[in-house]
Parts: sequence; structure tokens; C-alpha cells
Amino acid sequence: MLQQTPVARVVPRLEEWLERWPTPGHLAAVPAGDAVRAWDRLGYPRRALNLHACAVAITDCHGGVVPHDIDELLALPGVGPYTARAVAVFAYGHRHPVVDTNVRRVIARAIGGQGEPAAPSTRRDLAAMDALLPAASAEASTFNAAAMELGAVVCTARSPLCGECPIRATCAWRAAGYPAYLGARKAVQKRYEGSDRQVRGLILAELRAADVPVADREILPAWPDEAQRARAIAGLLADGLAVNSAAGFGLPGH
Repeated sequence: MLQQTPVARVVPRLEEWLERWPTPGHLAAVPAGDAVRAWDRLGYPRRALNLHACAVAITDCHGGVVPHDIDELLALPGVGPYTARAVAVFAYGHRHPVVDTNVRRVIARAIGGQGEPAAPSTRRDLAAMDALLPAASAEASTFNAAAMELGAVVCTARSPLCGECPIRATCAWRAAGYPAYLGARKAVQKRYEGSDRQVRGLILAELRAADVPVADREILPAWPDEAQRARAIAGLLADGLAVNSAAGFGLPGH
């Protein structure tokens, strides 16, 4: 849920999910469409399908217990390098580097002397963090969490609180006089309003609100542009977020 979504938006939804589905087995026992409906407006709803598929895999292949091995975690649907290591470190206390956007920024500034990190590179970023980790697993876990927190609340992207930073005395960026970043920048995300993402979201909201299949004519009011509406529906079907039957469109498993 935290992938590309702020903590403040995730916490209420997470609490609802844990009350409804306290274990992977509980989630695996319901249709994938229930997960999509409960996802509500968190965005990027394919994550709901991945989370459901992940629960099924954990139930079927791991006895209902989330694995702690990195390779086994990476084999789960929707689990990438960050999520796998975060689970292994914060749930099981193993020693692995955990790198998110905040950590990359802290390393770029404190170690590299640059105002912003370069383009993401899993191998390079993990190696850079691993070189900083304490040898002991417990201390390494704390260091991972501390680096994330430092980037989230102090070494922020736009208004870093350098005067309050606990590592300001050793920060390479501060020592260099805060030079401007001259490297490549990531592409700016396209506007949401009027995008295919927005249309997909509107149509998916119609499907979530209905307990029976939704006829094509009932989807028409969701978006006036016929071509974009058709493209959005085709995308939802291709991603498995919607299914089509003689009765109309619905969520998977319904």
C-alpha cells in the first residue's frame, strides 16, 4: 500500500484491511474483486490484485506465513527489491540494505555531496547503503529505519532542515556549500486530470459501487470521450481489474 502512496492515506485503509483480513489466508479465501473493491481510492489498483495474489501464494506455498528469505519474497507477486528487503529487515531483523527515495537522497547529500540523487539503480543504491550499514543485524535494522526517517522529516527534497540535522557536521553537501544539482532529472509525471488513469479510476469506481455487472450504457456517463473511455475499459480488462460477461462489466471473481 505504501508504494507510491503517502503514509497518511495508507494507515486508515490498512487498519480496515487488517480487521477484515488479519492473515494472508483470510485474504486468499475471497475473490480478487473483493480486494479491488476494498482498495477504494488508494490509486494504482493493480497493487490490490498483486496483494491478493501474494496472499494466495503465501497461503499455498508458505503455509500462510510470510517468508523471510529475500529470494522467496522476490518470487511473490508484486514484491520488488525494496519490499522484499523491508520485510526481511523490519519484520524479521535480518541485515540487508533497504533503499527508498528518502534514503537515496540522504546518501546523495551526506556522502556524495549532491543536492539530489542520480537516476535510481538497484545495484548501485543497494551497494551504497550496504557500505554504510553496521555489521550487527539489530543495529543495521535501526540504521535502515533511521536513514528513512531522516530523509522523510529532516533531509527533505524541497526544504531540508539542515540546522536541525543530526549529521550536519559530516554532511558532504553542507561542507561543499550546498551546490546546485546539475545531473539528469526524472521525467515529470503527466497530469492526472483528463488522463487515461483518471478515466480508468472513474470506471473502476462504478464497478466497485455495484454488486451486479454494469452494462456498457451505464458506464457512458462516467466519461464523455468514447475513444478514451473504450481505451480505459480495454486497459482494465487487460490488467485483470475488470471482467466482461454477457451481463456487463464487473470486478474479477464477481
